Amino acid sequence: MGWIAANLESIRALQIRQLLTQAVTLGIILSSALMIWKGLMCITGSESPVVVVLSESMEPGFQRGDILFLHMGNDPIRAGEIVVYNIKGRSIPIVHRVVEVHQRQATEELDILTKGDNNREDDRTGLLYSPGQLWLQQHHIMGRAVGFLPYVGYFTIIMTDMPILKYVLIGSLALLVITSKE
Repeated sequence: MGWIAANLESIRALQIRQLLTQAVTLGIILSSALMIWKGLMCITGSESPVVVVLSESMEPGFQRGDILFLHMGNDPIRAGEIVVYNIKGRSIPIVHRVVEVHQRQATEELDILTKGDNNREDDRTGLLYSPGQLWLQQHHIMGRAVGFLPYVGYFTIIMTDMPILKYVLIGSLALLVITSKE
């Protein structure tokens, strides 16, 4: 309790100018992070240039907690590529391998079928697609995996599983920025 009281006293002792400087610094940090993210989106052509593998469906190739780097070029999707896709009605993107690609005769649209390496069934049979949906189209694909960092994203999984930890971390960082003297 003494630590909290000492920090509250420190906050009271700050002058308005220091408080404003710290608020501006926090704003610069947040806006810099946003600019970096938006820049990565432009460079990679993907709405989400970095994703975390959340399940064991891609083992042994990718483990739960691996971070994938995505890129979305103009080249057509091919069987064997690992893609991240998003289905209407699902909030979490899915990382799976393309197992079949068919080009429609009348149009140049692709029909894409995916499957997790560790799954017995493809995603259509495994009911991962929307009801009645048999194939993915190009607009469902968020990007192709072009690199990864093993287990680095496990911290994200822990914070998703325990949301209170996220708020404690954000609050602690904000308190640290506000109370720092420099």
